[in-house]
Amino acid sequence: MKAIIVQTEQKDRPLVWQEVSSPDYAADEVLVDIYASALNRADLMQRAGNYPPPPGASDILGLEMAGQIAKIGADVTGWKVGDRVCALLPGGGYAEQINVPRQLLMPIPDDWSFEQAAAIPEVFFTAYLNLFMEASLKKGETVLIHGGASGVGTAGIQLARQAGCHVFITAGTDEKTTRCTQLGAELAVNYKKEDFAERIGAYTNGTGVDVIMDMVGAAYLNRNLGLLKVYGRLVFISMLSGAKTEINLGALMGRRLRIIGSVLRPRSVVEKIEIKQRFMDQFWPMLEDGTIQPIIDSVYPIEQANEAQAHMAANKNIGKIILKVCE
Repeated sequence: MKAIIVQTEQKDRPLVWQEVSSPDYAADEVLVDIYASALNRADLMQRAGNYPPPPGASDILGLEMAGQIAKIGADVTGWKVGDRVCALLPGGGYAEQINVPRQLLMPIPDDWSFEQAAAIPEVFFTAYLNLFMEASLKKGETVLIHGGASGVGTAGIQLARQAGCHVFITAGTDEKTTRCTQLGAELAVNYKKEDFAERIGAYTNGTGVDVIMDMVGAAYLNRNLGLLKVYGRLVFISMLSGAKTEINLGALMGRRLRIIGSVLRPRSVVEKIEIKQRFMDQFWPMLEDGTIQPIIDSVYPIEQANEAQAHMAANKNIGKIILKVCE
């Protein structure tokens, strides 16, 4: 089969579509012909040499895919060759084939394209895990989502709105804030034009928010803490601005705040199965009927993975960037 390989011996570490060995599959796994994959920030970090895959995972980039089952392990039940499926992956999505534990498979509705399905697993699982499982977001609460126009952000806006929550977001352009408002954000702040903490503080008359999902990290920590209500929860899903800063423990203790660090990729298959099932139980019917939709920014042929990643690195995307592997 073919897959994207990072040319680590070259300075800019280019991505090359070339022949590699096909993956093996275990008795409780299926082999899937991949039709579409999608980009995530983790792919850029791994390409740069800063985010190695978990032990036992493929070193090929790609954390999600959509495709068609080609072969089935001896112990697999409930699935058959030819079924259209999508799944979260620990790696290996930028390729023509991948092995997947049967419990992580999700069926692709008949009226969905492979590109739509590939835009679901990583960002919707990430948003669901961190908003509802880690931060325990509840109906009627207010949530601030930084990076609202990202794949995770556009998923999180929709999930939180459908759960009956008030959603605020930050984004870096007026185009992005407008799109987030269309998706259901009540307040969208262009952080390049306004201080988000001042704007949200004024909008809420100083009451702040219950939950913050943050991918920025150190640069936003103290402003985030200042916005949280008593018993507020701040969950970090990335640290784009750095990992180290100072914290006022008095503010943390006085308002009984919680800071939560969270990752998805290194979690065990058992944990990922639970996340998948809880997400599907609560929100899958809304995806099937179109109430919630994956937001797709652009679609690139897999051979143009370099251009696709450059588009993401430039922060130009609103929603997901898709890689089309085959027709």
